Amino acid sequence: MEKFRIERDSMGEMKVPAERYWGAQTQRSFENFPIGWEKMPKEIIRAFAQLKKAAAQANRELKPEKMTEEKCAAICAACDEISEGKLEGEFPLAVWQTGSGTQSNMNVNEVIANRGNAIAGKKLLHPNDDVNMSQSSNDTFPTAMHIAAANAVFLQVIPAVDLLIATLELLERQNEGIVKSGRTHLQDAVPISFSQEISGWRGMLEADERQLEKSLDGLYQLAIGGTAVGTGLNAPKGFGELVAEKLSKATGLPFVSNPNKFHALTSLDRMVFAHGALKALAADMMKIANDVRWLSSGPRCGLGEISIPENEPGSSIMPGKVNPTQCEAITMIAVQVMGNDATIGMAASQGNFQLNVFLPVTAYNFLQSAKLLADGIVSFEQRCVSGITANKEKMSENLHRSLMLVTSLNPYIGYDNAAKVAKKAYKENLSLKEACLQLGFMNEEEFDKVFHPEELV
Repeated sequence: MEKFRIERDSMGEMKVPAERYWGAQTQRSFENFPIGWEKMPKEIIRAFAQLKKAAAQANRELKPEKMTEEKCAAICAACDEISEGKLEGEFPLAVWQTGSGTQSNMNVNEVIANRGNAIAGKKLLHPNDDVNMSQSSNDTFPTAMHIAAANAVFLQVIPAVDLLIATLELLERQNEGIVKSGRTHLQDAVPISFSQEISGWRGMLEADERQLEKSLDGLYQLAIGGTAVGTGLNAPKGFGELVAEKLSKATGLPFVSNPNKFHALTSLDRMVFAHGALKALAADMMKIANDVRWLSSGPRCGLGEISIPENEPGSSIMPGKVNPTQCEAITMIAVQVMGNDATIGMAASQGNFQLNVFLPVTAYNFLQSAKLLADGIVSFEQRCVSGITANKEKMSENLHRSLMLVTSLNPYIGYDNAAKVAKKAYKENLSLKEACLQLGFMNEEEFDKVFHPEELV
C-alpha cells in the first residue's frame, strides 16, 4: 500500500506520496491536469536548477540577512543533483498546465526545498520564501526557457550542422570533376558538376548555421529580475544582472539580463526568431534529403545517379527492396518542425497586457524541434550522407542523353533553331548532333568544335 505524507500550502492540505520530494502545489497540479502524455521537458527542469542555484548565490550577496550561507549551500547542493539527473522522477507535471508555468516553477522550488532540507538534516528551506526568493514564476519560467533553448541550439543543433557540413565538404573534394545533368522543374537542364551540386547543400547549411548563431543573441537575454509584471517588485536592485552573470560563468554562455523586463515577460519574439532559424534548417534538410532520395532512386527504374548505404530491408512483401529510410526520417522531422513553428508563432501572438501565458507549449515545441533536428541530422550524416557514392557511368549516360545540352548551341545557331534541334531529336529519338546536321544548321566539324558537355559547367 502506497504511503503518503501531508503537505500544506496556502490552499490547505494535500496528500503527497511519502517518498517524493515535491509538495502540495506540485500534487495539486498533478491531479488537476491529467492531460496527455507530454511532460515538462527535462531540459527546462535542468535550466531551472541552474537558475535557482544562480539566484540563491545572488541572494546570498544581495540579501545575506535572509539567504544565509547554510541555506545557499543546501539550495546549491539540491540544484546540482537535479542538474546531474539524480532527481528526474520528481518532476511529473504535464505541459498542459497554467500558461505561465507557475506549477512547474513551484515543482522545482518544492523539490529543491525538501531535498535541501534532507541534505541539511533539518527544516531549513521554504519553497517560496527561500528557493523562490526575489523571483516570480513570471520571470523564472521565461528565463529557464531561454536558457534551455540557447543550450539546445548551441550545444546540440549547431554541432550537428557542423558535422554534416564537414561531411559534405569531404564529398565535394572526392567528387570534383564529375559532370552530370542539371535539373530544374524536375526536368532536364544544362550540366552541373556533382561537386557543385553538393556545394549547394553545404551552402544552405552554412547559411542556416549563421542564422542560428544570430538567433542566440535574443535567447541570451533573460527575463530574470522582472518578477511578477516587469517592475522587479521584491527583488533587490541589480538582482537580474547578477543572476545572469553567475549563469554565464556556470554555463559558458553570455547570458545577460534583458534591460526591458516588460518586453521580456510579455513577448515571445526571441523564441519565434530562433525557432524560425530552426524552421529554415528544417526546410533545407527537407530539400537535401529529397535530392538525395531522388538521385538514388532506382535501382533500375529511377535516376540512379548516386548510391546510398543499404541499412535495412525496405519491404515486408518485396524481397531485396531497400529504401532511403534516413531521408524519410529527416523529412518527417522537417514537417514536425514546421508544425511546431506554427504553434510557436500562434502562442507568441497571444501575450495579454504584462504576460504571455503560452509558455509551456512554446518551450515544449521549441525543444522538441531542436532535439529532433540535432539527432536527425547526426543520424542522416552517419547512416546516409557519409556513404554517398557517385555512379559515374549513370551520370555520364544521363548527361549525354540530355536534350538541354542544346543550350550550348544558342550562340551559334540561335535560340529558335536550337529549339528545333531539341524537338526533332526528342520526337525522332535522335542525338542532338544528328538532329542538328539533318536540319542543316551546322556541319559535323562545326558541331564537334563547339559541343563539349563536360566544359559547360
